[in-house]
Amino acid sequence: MAELDIGRHCVVEDCKQKDFLPFICDGCSEVFCVEHRRRDSHSCSEVCVQKETVKCGGNTCTSYPCTYHGCNGKELLPVVCSHCEKHFCLAHRHQDAHECEKLEVPKPRMAATQQLVKEIVESKKSAPARGRRGARNSETAAKVALMKLKLHAVGDKSLPQTERTYFQVFLPKGGTEKSKPIFFCSKWSVGKVVDYAASLASLKNNNNILTAKKLRLCHPLSGEALQMDSTLESWVSNTECPLYNGGNVILEYLDNDCKGVDDVNSYFGCP
Repeated sequence: MAELDIGRHCVVEDCKQKDFLPFICDGCSEVFCVEHRRRDSHSCSEVCVQKETVKCGGNTCTSYPCTYHGCNGKELLPVVCSHCEKHFCLAHRHQDAHECEKLEVPKPRMAATQQLVKEIVESKKSAPARGRRGARNSETAAKVALMKLKLHAVGDKSLPQTERTYFQVFLPKGGTEKSKPIFFCSKWSVGKVVDYAASLASLKNNNNILTAKKLRLCHPLSGEALQMDSTLESWVSNTECPLYNGGNVILEYLDNDCKGVDDVNSYFGCP
């Protein structure tokens, strides 16, 4: 049976080892074994590592000049870039310092976040001065606010992440605390949301007393008091006047015949 001619011999004179997976140098284009694959290990003609002999106090010393254009620096020991395999002085040893031909440009990070910020800036440019609060509660702005809310919001830790809806809850006027970040279950009714928020914020809740003022959850744009038997999920998915996950809601005491709060901007600090 004829012997298969597979692999190639290393071109280094005192090696000549046959390698079945030979390496081809991207500098001199010659074939090498695994031991001599690096440029500095086979004295590659493209390494550009030059030696100079100088006198050092009566003795002969070898120095290595930097190959970076315009640099006259020299080192007593070779400093070779592991990427382009060229020699440099200590000042130019890093890839960015010698403009390495194999330097990888880092890809931009958090492109999605940058796009969101850009959209917010654009929306504020196009919105009239009185519409800032509406822009701030837009879906795009709520996505950015949601990131911050997730860091500080309180709620039932046993709720699955997929069922959590986050709000900055603005509390009734006259209290010591202006607002509180809270997350709720999206499947809860508005009535249960009100009871849970009142408990976390230590608010008096007389919703079970017929003649007392009722604690109601109100829409941040219209001021409308939300129906107690409607679900949070239905308001988030509402197409006409939705609540946004990461947005604002208002909690306020209302008379039984009151349909909502009149001045929503007074809760958010707007004139």
